[in-house]
Amino acid sequence: MKRYDALKEILKNVHDELIICNIGFPSKELYSLKERDQNFYMMGSMGLASSIALGLALAQPDKKVWCIDGDGSILMNLGSLSTIGQYTPPNLILIIIDNGCYGSTGNQKTHTCNKTQLEIIAKGAGFESIHLIEGKEEILPKLETLGSGCHFILIKTEPGNAKVENIPLHPISIKERFINSIGKQ
Repeated sequence: MKRYDALKEILKNVHDELIICNIGFPSKELYSLKERDQNFYMMGSMGLASSIALGLALAQPDKKVWCIDGDGSILMNLGSLSTIGQYTPPNLILIIIDNGCYGSTGNQKTHTCNKTQLEIIAKGAGFESIHLIEGKEEILPKLETLGSGCHFILIKTEPGNAKVENIPLHPISIKERFINSIGKQ
């Protein structure tokens, strides 16, 4: 399974959740699969999706917030895991799609290809709800059975990017429509 396949499965369970998505190909793939105002597509801020999602979850406790991040991005900002683990907002799901590479910059390998185990780091950071998914058929049942809580979901995938178009929206437009969507829910 590649990231695009994992995203398809994740999106089968998306209803009114606010989604913060990692930069580059993950955002472009999300845009191609389920474009909507409630998606915040990251532009040029690698490593910050989890921090933005945490801030949003704390500021909007009545909204469900999903962060779709990657192994390379979360490795750039491991401090966010300990901060999320400290606050554990009950409305946040952090989904890490681990393809073992920096997919948007040329597929250079990340350390998750070798010894680094993000699920163990998440446990040490204070996450109590940690789920490792290795098959496409596991994604939807897991998402459907999660209750409220602060969840860390690690989905293992193969490297590779889908052939999708660039997001035609200006970053300011993405921000403004996302903010407006929060008030409409």
